[in-house]
Amino acid sequence: MTPRTPAPRSRRDRPAKPALSYQGIVAAAVRVMRAEGLQRVTMRRLAQELDTGPASLYVYVANAAELHAAILEELLGAVDLGPVTARGEWQERLGAVLTSYTLMLFEHPSLAHSALVARPSGPHYLALVEGILALLDEGGVPGTQAAWGVDVLLQVATATAAEQSSRDRAPGAEQEHDALLTALDRAGTDTHPRIAALRADLVSGTPATRLAWTFRMVVNGAGSTPIPTDPTP
Repeated sequence: MTPRTPAPRSRRDRPAKPALSYQGIVAAAVRVMRAEGLQRVTMRRLAQELDTGPASLYVYVANAAELHAAILEELLGAVDLGPVTARGEWQERLGAVLTSYTLMLFEHPSLAHSALVARPSGPHYLALVEGILALLDEGGVPGTQAAWGVDVLLQVATATAAEQSSRDRAPGAEQEHDALLTALDRAGTDTHPRIAALRADLVSGTPATRLAWTFRMVVNGAGSTPIPTDPTP
C-alpha cells in the first residue's frame, strides 16, 4: 500500500512569529552571545535566530557596532549601584561600583574588548555615570574634573577586564608569566638597580587589591589635577 503523502501545512496553521522589535533583537543578541560568544552575534546569525531576513534587522539596528553597544547597555543593568546610596567611605563605595562593572565584563571576555570602543547611551549606562558622578561629588571632586574622571575610570576598568580576559584565554600565558618572573629575578643591581630593588613590589598584591588601588589613584589624580585651559587660537 502506497503511503499517503502528508498534506502541506497551511501557513495559517503555523504559530505566528512575534513581531520584530528593538528589545527583541537585543534579547536575541544577548542569548546568542551567552551561548556562542560575541563573535557569533552577526546580523545573519540573529536573522536565523529570529526567523527573519537580515534586511529586516537593519530597520532597528544600523550595524554590528551599534548592536554590540546595545548588548553592553543591556548587561550594564547587572552592575551593582547599591553602594552609591549606601553608608561608608565614599572611595570604598566608588571602588565597589567600579569593581562590579569590571566583574561583569570578566564574565563576558569578548564583550570586554568590544566595550573599549562601544558607546552605550541607554538608561543603564546613564545610571552608572550618574552614580559615579554622585560619589565623586560626595568626595569633593570639582565638577569638570569629575566629568573627565568618569571617562578615565571606566576606561581603566574596561581595559583591565579586556587585558585580563585575553591573558586568561591565551595559550602559554602561564609560561609567559613565569618567564617574566625569571627575567625580573635575573635583573642585576649594576644594570637595572631599580628593578632589582623593587622586584617584589612589581609583582605584589592580588588582582583585586591592585584594581582597588588603581581606582583610588585615578580618583586622587582627578581631585588634584585641574582641567587645562585650551590655548587661544
